[in-house]
This record gives sequence, structure tokens and C-alpha cells, in this order.
Amino acid sequence: MGKLFNKVLVANRSEIAVRVMNACRVLGIPSVAVYSDADTHSKHRYYADESVHIGPPPPRESYLDIDKIIAAATETGADAIHPGYGFLAENPLLAKKCSDAGITFIGPTPDAIRLLGNKVESRLTMADAGVPLIPGMKDSSGDIEAFQAAADTAGYPVIIKAAAGGGGKGMRVVHNPEELAAAVEAAQREAGNAFGDDTVYLEKYIVNPRHIEFQVLADTHGNTVHVFERECSIQRRHQKIIEESPSVALDPELRERMGASAVKVAEASGYVNAGTVEFLLDETGNYYFLEMNTRIQVEHPVTEMVTGTDLVVEQIRIAAGEKLSDAFFHLTQRGHAIECRIYAEDGENNFMPSTGEIVHYSEPVGPGIRVDSGVLHGSQVTIDYDPVMAKLIVHAPTREMCIDKMITALNNYKILGVRTSKKFMIDCMNHAAFRDGKTYTNFIEVNMADRDISLDAYRDIALAAASAAAVNRPQVASAVGDAKQRQPSPWEAIGAWQIGDVIHE
Repeated sequence: MGKLFNKVLVANRSEIAVRVMNACRVLGIPSVAVYSDADTHSKHRYYADESVHIGPPPPRESYLDIDKIIAAATETGADAIHPGYGFLAENPLLAKKCSDAGITFIGPTPDAIRLLGNKVESRLTMADAGVPLIPGMKDSSGDIEAFQAAADTAGYPVIIKAAAGGGGKGMRVVHNPEELAAAVEAAQREAGNAFGDDTVYLEKYIVNPRHIEFQVLADTHGNTVHVFERECSIQRRHQKIIEESPSVALDPELRERMGASAVKVAEASGYVNAGTVEFLLDETGNYYFLEMNTRIQVEHPVTEMVTGTDLVVEQIRIAAGEKLSDAFFHLTQRGHAIECRIYAEDGENNFMPSTGEIVHYSEPVGPGIRVDSGVLHGSQVTIDYDPVMAKLIVHAPTREMCIDKMITALNNYKILGVRTSKKFMIDCMNHAAFRDGKTYTNFIEVNMADRDISLDAYRDIALAAASAAAVNRPQVASAVGDAKQRQPSPWEAIGAWQIGDVIHE
């Protein structure tokens, strides 16, 4: 097989950009990075074969500027663009402009992105295809009486959702009729501000659900397959932090039915390339279509670990017109995999953003341990972009062994200079409910609100900080009191820490 593309431009940054570049290397395809001023010294820029500067830090002036992305591809001779996830990955205009410029978009068609990006339109399509839907409105309405009728039919509690977005924006849970009108108005305002579209709709609110998603792949030759499930129920503020595969909630019969529904969703929308069909699974075993994400997912590595596949390589092959690899028609799940997202957030302080320079960085290593990282020693973490710095993925023969391996790997993952949510995730996996597989979407609210924030976990961090301090030149404040210019030492950057019985703050 010859080279699939001349060059692939990766229209993204950080760990997903590096991940796509790795797939390009596997296929022998040169990669092109784009970078903003904030990413001048970023890992993804130097990891690519060449790079193009595209503007200042604000995303709208750099990573969200479609014309700059197309111009960078044209300038470097890239004949394909991979969008990663986030930014422009689910923007049908990028796919359309790629086509107009004679550049292959590594993803679905603009029409499929547009359809599946609108929750109301996609619900109508899936209802016609016979895919199970959460009871509620099939379409939106500007009439509050339509919302009231739908709520009465579905039964309270209900949830108001934005048609054009995600991430919890434009979302309101309503427990009784008296709250409904105000909730609809508030959701419309928030959706309009966040997405430029104030369309909202109503669904039955599923109590104690699990968030189960199925990876799908479809080529241009009429083949569509699912690559099993991932459970993504551990979330904070509607954002996933821990994902795993397989789900403890699925038996073989339910897995087969949900997988068949995922394939049906892809086929009904004319889908091509990699995508993810998301379902809610209730406590009685009923599942409902939630949405389809028209891109590679953040959590795709857990699927790769349990199936022995490379989903990004397959994305590139499909975009080049190749048939699905034979292996994807004969896959099985082997063992168990868990992924933890390593956020630059203070897990001990309501996940407040953390910024600064990474003054010490070392990754855990060993069999069945994988790190997809977008940072290095010396990297600057800013407020300009998503706080995900890296993803830690582990694989083991059983779920119990996988949990233990992940906890060890998290303890061995050293990042100094910014705070992370690492300890919070260790506490999640040490919780009896997590070990018992009681991983519902309200897990954090129910189980983690009263967790003990112990300083013992900082003991090893403090020791590593001493090493970091020894190799980093201190910056001392001037005699005239230039305190604002002084950089915090590693000891200060990690916050409170403890050695023996002495607590330092």
C-alpha cells in the first residue's frame, strides 16, 4: 500500500494533536502542526514534521479560524486535515471548506455533522429509524404550553436541553410544574449566549443513569461496525473525568442490542469515519439515544487498549477511501481498561483552574500503562485552552486489577508547578461504590461531597519537589520589593504538604 496522503495537517493542539501525529508516523505520513502565540514552545508544535503559526492565543483568532487553517494546509502542501476533538472538529463549515479547497477532511461529511450536531433534528431522524429515545419532545417549540404538555406526558422530573450544544450549557432539571416556565426561559438565554441558538427541548430526566457510549466506524464502501462500549459515568459538571471499558452494567445480550442500535444510528445519518453514539442506561436496563459525537473521542484509548486497535490510523485509512481493516470485523474485548483525564485543576478546591510552569514532569511506566500527553517539563499551562494536560490509561486482565494499577500509576505520575485532580481520582477509585461498579452519573455528588482531604498524599510530591527545586534556578524578588515578578518555588506551587507531623502551607 502506498502513502495514503502527502501530508496531514492537524487542526488542533496539545495531547490530541500529538496522538494524531503518532498515527501519521505509523502510516509514514508527514504531519503539520498549527500553533498560536501561547503554544510557541508547545510539545505538539515540535512533535510535528513542520509547523505554521496561526495567530494570538484567543481561539477565535487561531484554532477556530477556518481560513487560517485552510491557508496553512495549502501553504505546506497538506492534502488532508484531521481536526482531533474540540475546536473545529464538529464544525460542518470546516469540512465544507476542505472539500472546496480539494483537501480531504478526516471525518464525516458536512451534512452528517450538521444533522447530528442538532439534538432536535437527530432525535427526529433516530425516531424514524426505530432507535430508542428518552420520552419527551420530538421537536422544539416556542410555546410554553407545548413544554407543559410534554412534561405531563413524560412525567416529572424532566430536563431542558439546548438543541445546538453540550457541556451542560442550556441545561436545567425541573422537578415540578411550577418551575417549568422559568427553567425554559433560563435555558433559552444560556443556550443563546453559548451557542448563538436559543432552541431548547424537553426530555424525561432519567434518575441514576449510566452514561454508556459505543464507538462506531463506517467506511465509504457500505461497512459500519461498532467497537464495543465505554462507560463514562464519572463526571463533574457534566464533564467526564474517568472512563472505562467494558462496562460492568452490560451483559452480552444487552451489549449486542446497544451495539446494533449504535450501528443503526450511524447508518440512518449516512455516517462515514469514526464517531461515538452516546446512550443513557437506566436502572432497569432500558437504554436511550442521547447524541452522536462526530469525531474521535477524548476517551478513545480505552477502546484501543481492550481491542488492540488504532482508531486514529483507521480514521486516516477510511478518509483515504480504504475499506475497514479486516480485524474490525472480528474484534473481542480483552481485559479491562480505565482512563483518567489529567486536568490542570485543583481537585481539592472545587476544580478551580490552575496555571503556571511545569517545573517537574515524569510519567508512570510499565506493562499496560499508556500516557497520551500534551505537556513536558517546562511547559506553560495557561487559561487560554481546555485544562486537559494528558490522559493516563491502564489495562489489566480484570477490573479490580485495573483499578489497583491505575491508583499506582496515578501515584507515580509526577507533575509539579500546577495543581491537578489526581488525588481526587485516586479517592474516587478507592471508594467502595466505584469498586462495586455502582458508577452512576451522580457518583461524585453522592459519594465525594464529604471526602477527607488528607495531606498524606502530598508526601511523595514534596520529595519530588525537592528534586525539582535543586535543578531549577530560583528567581529572587529584588530589594525594591518586586514581589509580583517572583515565581513561586515548587514547594509553594504544590500548596499544603506534610512530612512527618509538620504541615507546611
